[in-house]
Amino acid sequence: MSQWDGKSKGTLLGYKIFVFCIKKLGIKASYFVLIFVAFYYFTFLKKSNKAIFYYFHQKLGLPFLKSKRMVYMSYFTFGQTIIDKVAISAGLRNRFTYEFDGIDILKQLLEEKKGGVLISAHIGNFEIAEHFFGEIDFDCQINLVTTDREHSVIKEYLESVTQKSSIKFILIKEDMSHIFEINNALSRNELICFTGDRYFEGSKCLTAPLLNEEANFPAGPFLIASRLKVPVVFVYVMKEANLHYHLFARVANTKHRDEKALLGAYIESVESMLMKYPLQWFNYFDFWYKPNK
Repeated sequence: MSQWDGKSKGTLLGYKIFVFCIKKLGIKASYFVLIFVAFYYFTFLKKSNKAIFYYFHQKLGLPFLKSKRMVYMSYFTFGQTIIDKVAISAGLRNRFTYEFDGIDILKQLLEEKKGGVLISAHIGNFEIAEHFFGEIDFDCQINLVTTDREHSVIKEYLESVTQKSSIKFILIKEDMSHIFEINNALSRNELICFTGDRYFEGSKCLTAPLLNEEANFPAGPFLIASRLKVPVVFVYVMKEANLHYHLFARVANTKHRDEKALLGAYIESVESMLMKYPLQWFNYFDFWYKPNK
């Protein structure tokens, strides 16, 4: 079972500090301020420190001291992605460079005019994906299927200081009415995006090994995607050096109505990303939680 409560790390004051630094000092200067913010997280967030240390030390097999250093670097890298997201949304998109890996897959998906399902994870910086899709198809519409558990005050503040996002949100509801919204969006040749790596305790789950240890995954994305007769693509936007981002798109080649095979393919794709970008695993909770741990 997951111990994630549906709320990401960060405070309104922290976001305001970064926005001020970006606008007044620039992106690189904001990275300098981040050195101290990351140190604060590294020093005082004992619970998330323990969870991310477990990932580096037990799952990736890194030595003890290197794992400790990687915990700090993880917070620093996560902070960079937040700064980048705000900067890009605030009109500084031209300061970054972008690389497409699998652009033909996405172009074909849009040209078929059947809609499509994207499945991502809380790795990298998928929230800037719409800027990639804008270069492929300016009329492309992304619908993010999500719960409404984020800090609303932070969301409202970011919306007030950045350009309005073209991403629409489909909220998961107990009465399952979100299924109708998904079907309506697909009928309009729009894209449906899920994240498949955060399971809420009490909801239906699928269990499978990630990095050689059993974990629970939300069943919804894989049940829905495996039953819709549209292409399913795994998509990640990963941060690289020098304000550069790399988008990866990979087709999920699985049979219709086989959610377990789809989950297996998803896990394999996530693991391949983590091998390339180990610092960009941003699940700061006990992902491999077991009741007797």
